Amino acid sequence: MNKKYTYVWVSLIVLIFGIIVIPRIVERLSSNTVVENDRLNVSVKNEKLGYILLDGKKRKVPSFEFINQDSVLVSDKDYLGKVYVVDFFFTRCPSICPVMTTNLVNVQRQFKGNKKFGIASFSITPDFDTPQVLRAYAEKYKIQNSGWNLLTGDKDAVYELANAGFNIFAAEMPDVPGGFEHSGLFALVDKDGFLRSRIDEFGNPIVYYRGAILEKEGANDQGETEEIGILKSDIQKLLKE
Repeated sequence: MNKKYTYVWVSLIVLIFGIIVIPRIVERLSSNTVVENDRLNVSVKNEKLGYILLDGKKRKVPSFEFINQDSVLVSDKDYLGKVYVVDFFFTRCPSICPVMTTNLVNVQRQFKGNKKFGIASFSITPDFDTPQVLRAYAEKYKIQNSGWNLLTGDKDAVYELANAGFNIFAAEMPDVPGGFEHSGLFALVDKDGFLRSRIDEFGNPIVYYRGAILEKEGANDQGETEEIGILKSDIQKLLKE
């Protein structure tokens, strides 16, 4: 083959490699959070869940201690040996909290009677959300799982847990409906207290699960798909570990 044409083909191959492959490699390397898995050999079925890492170490749920809707003191130690979901909400929330709670009620129904499963919902307005208020909220949404605690306590401790402990955004914002802003994400924790997540097709963790889109709706107006279905599936996987 003429050398001139050989160079053209080689240049074309290099160009295609640069367009398709390199951006994916850069995307993987630039991620601040990674999981323990072979990123170049990711299972399409996501058979195994990854660990969320921080500075190369598996991220564990920080210690916490709050009062639940029955005025019972609950800590992270009470969840050891259980797979559980964590969210941050408030009872007067006019926007995403009703959706989040409805989704969690459906998750509760899926694992009804399973003592190895639990939910920890932390109020970001603990000054208002007393145990009595939380109890009424539980009754309104038919929260019946004894392993589902609606938790309230020191405000600073709640915000520290949300923003630093779980990196799930929560803040006071007087200009937004309800006066508070939060992300509407769910965190998944395994029996040993480690944060877990399924991985995407590029080998990166999704880290958290969207909780503010109803499972039955499938997607929101922005085109984001619901993740309650995969959350249920991943809970089941961790229960079998």
